[in-house]
Amino acid sequence: MRSAATASSNAFAAAIAEGRVGDRLWLYATYHCNLACSYCLTESYPRIADRRELNDVDMLEAVSVARELGFSSVGVTGGEIFMLRSFPETLGEMAKILPVLALTNGTLFTDRLLDRLAPLEGADVAFQLSLDSAQPRANDALRGRGNFATVVEAIPRLHARGLRVRIATTLADEDAGDLEELCVLHRGLGISDDDHLVRRVVRRGKAELEGIGVPLGPDDVLPELTLTAEGAFLHPFAPTVRNGVTDLDLCVASAPVAFDAALAAFLQETESRPAGDDVVRNVR
Repeated sequence: MRSAATASSNAFAAAIAEGRVGDRLWLYATYHCNLACSYCLTESYPRIADRRELNDVDMLEAVSVARELGFSSVGVTGGEIFMLRSFPETLGEMAKILPVLALTNGTLFTDRLLDRLAPLEGADVAFQLSLDSAQPRANDALRGRGNFATVVEAIPRLHARGLRVRIATTLADEDAGDLEELCVLHRGLGISDDDHLVRRVVRRGKAELEGIGVPLGPDDVLPELTLTAEGAFLHPFAPTVRNGVTDLDLCVASAPVAFDAALAAFLQETESRPAGDDVVRNVR
C-alpha cells in the first residue's frame, strides 16, 4: 500500500511540475443553498431535494490523504457550505491539516456563526464571498433581493474577527466601468486586488439552460481533483446539474471511490492535457 501511495504521490508531483494539473483539492460539501442564483452550476436552491452532501468524516479523511499525497491546499464549495450545521467546526479541523479556501455567498454570517468561527482567527483560511456588481440592483438581479447589502455588511464583520476575505466576481456581461466601480468598493472594504477574482459566467448547469455565459473549452480550466457525493470530477466547474441531473461528461470516477483510485483516474484523464506555464486558461 505504501509503494502504491508513493507512486501516486510521485505521479501527482510530476503532473503538477509539468503544469498539467493544480495542487488544490476541491470538495463539494453540499448542493443545498439559501439562494437560487440565475447562473448556478449546480441548480442549488433552498428546497433542493437531493442535497448531495459530503459528511464531515469523509471530508476530513480526504483532506488528510490529500496532504500525504502532495496536495498543498483545499477548496470547499457548494451550494452554500454554511448550510451544513457542523461546518464551522469541520472547517477548523481542515485548517489544521491544509490551508483552506471556503467559498460562501456571505449571507449567513450572524453573530452566532461568527462566534463559532472565532477559533479560525490567524488560521490559514480564506473566505471567498461572491459579489458580482457595484450596483445593488444589478448584483441582486443575478443573486437575489438584498444580496448586495448583506454581503457588503458581512465583510467588515469578518475582518473584525481576524478572518481573511476574498471577493469573487462572476460576470454575465462585460462592463469595464462597473468592474472598476466594484474594484473601488472592495479596496475601500480592505480587500486588495490580489484577493479579487474575476471570471465570466460558465455556460454549464443552470446557465446553459438560461442561455447565458461562455462555453467551456477542454483546456479552459486547470484540472484540479474535485470530489462530490457522486464521485470525482476534472475540476470545480465540472460537476454541474441540469434539470436535477448531474452532468457526467467531466466525471473521472463514480462514487463510491477511494481517494487513491480517484487520483489515479484523474491523473490518467489529464495525461493528454496541455503542459507548461504557457498554457492559456480562460476560466480561473
